[in-house]
Amino acid sequence: MDAHQDKLSNPFSMDADCRNCPALADCREQVVHGYGDVGAEFVFVGESPSAAAEANGVPFTGDAAGERLQRILSELGFSRSPPDAPEPDLQNAYLTHLTRCRHPERRATDEEIRNCEPFLNAELRMINPHIIVPMGDRALRELAIEYTTRKPDSFDVCAEHATTIRGRGFELVPMIPPADQTNEQEAAFVEHVLENVFSRDYRQTKGRRNR
Repeated sequence: MDAHQDKLSNPFSMDADCRNCPALADCREQVVHGYGDVGAEFVFVGESPSAAAEANGVPFTGDAAGERLQRILSELGFSRSPPDAPEPDLQNAYLTHLTRCRHPERRATDEEIRNCEPFLNAELRMINPHIIVPMGDRALRELAIEYTTRKPDSFDVCAEHATTIRGRGFELVPMIPPADQTNEQEAAFVEHVLENVFSRDYRQTKGRRNR
């Protein structure tokens, strides 16, 4: 699987017609694969696309929650476009989900998340980030199974928001989902990354390719 960094949308050319989850494939508008810089040191992982992201085909765009995340990315120096941009100009950040399809009436099932797991695992292997930002309890707990030694049910994203969790090969910096954040929580996340992540050598656990 090769990355095509001449494009930010689905740069790994993952299957846009995936039918591994028939119940989702029959009602979705489109598959929403990852978006961003394939050499990113930060990967942001949500649960599943919003209605706006599904319509646009780009994660975390097209609605107020997307604008909040894009504003955070801009404050961290990861975005060079306005928060309402339908195709953000990202650097050093990659946006993705546990599941790539949206059901209009319910959350993804555990089986649907398992079906999508190879997509996320492939992105993380190819990108090899230093920091993973799980957005929400479900993303945090799913990633905890693979990348930490703690029990998944010991995590609470509200308690872990804007903190750093040491993982196996990665560090996790959990975030309350943008749709549920207050302005104070947004500011706390930005402050934590600027003062506690950027201020130290978070790259120490990984070797990086030149780019």
